[in-house]
Amino acid sequence: MNDFTKNITQALFNQDKINDLLRHEIQQAVNDLLEAELTAFLGYDPDARNGWNTGNARNGAYFRKIDTQFGSIEVQVPRDRNGMFHQHTLPDYKQHTDLLEDMVIKLYSKGVTTREIANLIEKMYGNHYSPAQVSNISKQMIPKVEADHKRKLSDKFFCVYLAATYIPLRRETFEREAVYIAIGIKPNGHKEVIDYCIAPNENIEVWTELLQSMKSRGLEQVELFLSDGVVGMKTALAKTYPQAHFQRCLVHVMRNICAKVRVEDREAIMNEFKQVHQQSNKQEGITVLHSFYSKWQKAYQHVIQNVKDIEADLLVFYNYPKQIRSSIYSTNMIESFNNVVKRKAKPKAEFPNEQSLDTFIGIQAMSYNDRYFKRIHKGFGQVQDTLESYFE
Repeated sequence: MNDFTKNITQALFNQDKINDLLRHEIQQAVNDLLEAELTAFLGYDPDARNGWNTGNARNGAYFRKIDTQFGSIEVQVPRDRNGMFHQHTLPDYKQHTDLLEDMVIKLYSKGVTTREIANLIEKMYGNHYSPAQVSNISKQMIPKVEADHKRKLSDKFFCVYLAATYIPLRRETFEREAVYIAIGIKPNGHKEVIDYCIAPNENIEVWTELLQSMKSRGLEQVELFLSDGVVGMKTALAKTYPQAHFQRCLVHVMRNICAKVRVEDREAIMNEFKQVHQQSNKQEGITVLHSFYSKWQKAYQHVIQNVKDIEADLLVFYNYPKQIRSSIYSTNMIESFNNVVKRKAKPKAEFPNEQSLDTFIGIQAMSYNDRYFKRIHKGFGQVQDTLESYFE
C-alpha cells in the first residue's frame, strides 16, 4: 500500500479531508509535469553538470491559481532565464477548462501513460476515463500525423541532420526498433523536423527511401548533410542529392576512437581530438589533425588509419562561416531531439504497435516544429545572406 492509498483510506469518512488530499495530489502532479516540461525544454535535469554554460538556465517560477472540482490549487509555472520557455501543460489565461480531450493529448505527448492520464483527469475534473478511452482520444492525432508526413516541404535547407534512435516496440515480439529522423535548418535559420520513419533496424536502404521521399515532397536542394558513420550514407546522398556536401559527426568519430584505445589514454586522446574542430580555419584544423595522427600512430595504427580513411569528411564544416560552425561539426542538435523523445517514451515501457509509436513521434515532431517555427538557430541570423548565396 503506497502513501496515497494509506492517506485516502484514513480520510474516507471525512469529505473535507478527501478533498484536501486530492487537491494536494493534483497540485503536486501538475507542478511535477510543469517542471518536467522545463527540463525537456532545457535538455538537462536541475543542477546537472551538462547544463553548465549552455546559455540558458532555470529562473524561478510564477504562481497561478487553477480551479478544480476539489478546490483551488496553486501552480508554480517555471521560467527560464532567456524567457523562451512556454509551458503547454495548462491552457493560457484560463483558471478552469473542461477541454479534457486536449488535456489527454497533451499529457500523452509528454510520455504520461494512459492509465496515469485517466487517473489524473478523474482527480482533477471528476470525469472518469478508462485507459482504453484515453488511448482512443490520443488516436485523434493519427490523421494529423499522417497529413504531416505528406506535407509539402521547403525547396531548400542549408543543412540536414540524419540520425536514428531506438525505441521499444512490440510486433510479434518485443524489440527496440530504429526511428530514422531528419531535422533541417533553412538558410534563414529556421529549423524543423523534416520527416521520420520506423524500421526494425538501421540500414542504408531505409535511409535511401526517406531521402527519396523528402525529395519527392519538394526538398530539392541541400547544401550540407550531417550524419554518423552508417555504411553507405555518402553513396545514398550522392544518388539523391548529388550537389550536397557531407560532414561526418566528429563527436561520433571521437567516441569510436575512445572505444578502441586503452582506458588510460582516453582522456588525452579525447582532449586532443576536440582541438580539431576548435581552430580558426581549415588549414589549422588539418595541422592539428595530422599532429594527432603523428602522436598516436605508433600506439594505435589501425585506429589512426580508420580516421585517415574518412579525413575528407571530417573538416567540411570549416568551409562555412565561423558563426555557424559550432552547429555543423556534429549531429548534437538532432541527438538532443532524440534524447527528448526517448525520455518521454520511457514511461510507456513499450509501444503496442507501429502506428502508436508513429503517432507519438509525430506529436513530438509537430510540437518541435511549432516551437521553433520562427526562432533563428544560433549564428544563422548573422550570415543569412551568405547561406542564401550557396543556392544561387
